Amino acid sequence: MATISEMDKEFKDYLKEINAMREAVTLIQWDLRTKIPKKGVEQRSEVVGYLSQKIHQMQVSDKMKAFIDALKDNTEDEIIQKSVLECLDTYEKNRKIPEDEYREYVMLQSKSEAVWQEARNKADFSLFQPYLEKLVAYNIKFANYWGYKENIYDALLNNYEPGVTVKTLDEVFPKVRKSLSELLQKIQQSSVKPNTDLLTAHFPKQAQEAFSVEILNRMGYDFDAGRLDDTIHPFEITINLNDVRITTRYDEQDFRMAVFGIIHEAGHALYEQNIDKRLEGTPLASGTSMGIHESQSLFWENFLGRNNVFWESHYDVFKKYAPQHFAQVDLHDFYQAVNEVKPSLIRIEADELTYPLHIMIRYELEKALINGEIEVKDLPQLWNEKMVEYLGVEPPTDKEGVLQDIHWAGGDFGYFPSYALGYMYAAQFKDKMSESIQIDEVIKSGDFAPIRKWLTENIHQYGKMKKPLDILKDVTGEGLNPDYLINYLTSKYREIYKL
Repeated sequence: MATISEMDKEFKDYLKEINAMREAVTLIQWDLRTKIPKKGVEQRSEVVGYLSQKIHQMQVSDKMKAFIDALKDNTEDEIIQKSVLECLDTYEKNRKIPEDEYREYVMLQSKSEAVWQEARNKADFSLFQPYLEKLVAYNIKFANYWGYKENIYDALLNNYEPGVTVKTLDEVFPKVRKSLSELLQKIQQSSVKPNTDLLTAHFPKQAQEAFSVEILNRMGYDFDAGRLDDTIHPFEITINLNDVRITTRYDEQDFRMAVFGIIHEAGHALYEQNIDKRLEGTPLASGTSMGIHESQSLFWENFLGRNNVFWESHYDVFKKYAPQHFAQVDLHDFYQAVNEVKPSLIRIEADELTYPLHIMIRYELEKALINGEIEVKDLPQLWNEKMVEYLGVEPPTDKEGVLQDIHWAGGDFGYFPSYALGYMYAAQFKDKMSESIQIDEVIKSGDFAPIRKWLTENIHQYGKMKKPLDILKDVTGEGLNPDYLINYLTSKYREIYKL
């Protein structure tokens, strides 16, 4: 019989084998979303399905169960112990899904993303509808396999934000919505009207990229362990801790899409690049939850990138790359413009204040879908109705409406709430950070290393060694508290709009 130390080594080797296949799948997924020829999608999806099925088989194998049983209470290695517990959670969850259903679902995800892109380009939801119906059906089936206590949607939330439930969201979201809606109403009544026309000038993609790369370097994004590409829907993807890639979408008439998008995705990437390298090759070598992940991207994008001190100290750098038009744009007017509050159609283009309202719309729709209260065919109309109710705008076509996000095409139900939760976490983290770091002084210096170091020490390094709500409690001393976000937005926009 093998000793515990021998089992430790065999377990690590087994994890490396699983991780090698997962890395191959992740690289294929990056290719599917960026560079693949249209005709290559079908066969590549088959490959993803095949490899994912192999990973699934290894995760629920008798061999995995033997490792779990032997090591969960016996190993003295903390990383091994927590890896075993992570594998146990995956084992129990995936074992409930038949292999053939899992493979079919993974293939459906890949095909659905390609169909979604076509439907989005043609602004035709009907092309995507049959695929989305299958994705919803699978998610309902899987949620029932996994089980839940109060609401079936909780089973899906648990995949992205362990510890958070519908009950939590239905308590917090209405409070945030009420506060933000009241603030939005006051802003709309204000006589202060930022002029965003001054931001629109032809700004070549290459110049936008050059400015963004300079900011990425200041943030500490490691280009020796990453790369920047363009795609339809921006994302960050981790092949491994030494290959963490980001993408963006360029609009040569409005630099905000790419510049703020790149800062956002780099926030995700910094999290992954600064996970403790001792976790490499284990299931702990990734962000602990999508909410904590979003807290990092939104911290960098909003609390730093839209900060007045950032632009006071970086406006000259910006003008070095920007078209001559911006030489005549006053810094105060520029800052006001990039922080304009105006209800818009597209989530990733939304201002800081209305952004959470976009998330709440998606949460309510997908929660209703999973609970069988609405049907997929009714989504375009329901989406538009909620946009009018929450934001006072109505999408002219499906492209600007129900087809704008890739998440449902990837089967990511339960994901959207993480964006709003991450925003709340970020506000709490910033408040705590300010107790030990003069944040504005760091931003002025142009060297953001102290901020990155604080985030790494308190959040990044742990990967999945800690659960999301444990990180929040350990760092801030309290649980989820939306007041920090509400106070931040209220203070900032009272000043900008002279309320």
